[in-house]
Amino acid sequence: MPLRRLDDAARAVVDLANQIAHEFELEYVGTEHVLLAILRHSHNVAARALNRLGVTEEKVNAAIQELYRRSKEDTWVFGRLPGSPHYRNVIERAMEIADQLEARAIGAEHLLLALYHDKESTAQRTLTGLGATLKKCRDEVLRQLSEK
Repeated sequence: MPLRRLDDAARAVVDLANQIAHEFELEYVGTEHVLLAILRHSHNVAARALNRLGVTEEKVNAAIQELYRRSKEDTWVFGRLPGSPHYRNVIERAMEIADQLEARAIGAEHLLLALYHDKESTAQRTLTGLGATLKKCRDEVLRQLSEK
């Protein structure tokens, strides 16, 4: 199970994502909650990379709220089961990215990069909408890791 491989920062992000989903009064954890948790935790490579790209918790929260508003206008039914399919895909993809980068554990930076691989996820649309492309983000994460 990929969750056993999470380092302390990634474990804190996953736990915080669960709390954020509760704050939104939702009964599922989605990619948007992971993204907000990365930024809120702030003591991780991923948060530093996003901040250097101008992506802040406030901007992400506003963009997510706008996506939620539009989503509610488009459909009568809104909500997913706990651990949305997008969320599960992110966890699995983070493990693959950690392996590619030869990391022993899955870190917040791997979770962040994994958010880009599900084109329909709220987090991916939010990041792209804020100008934080996969290339920019990956380059910044690798720069942050080299400074570690």
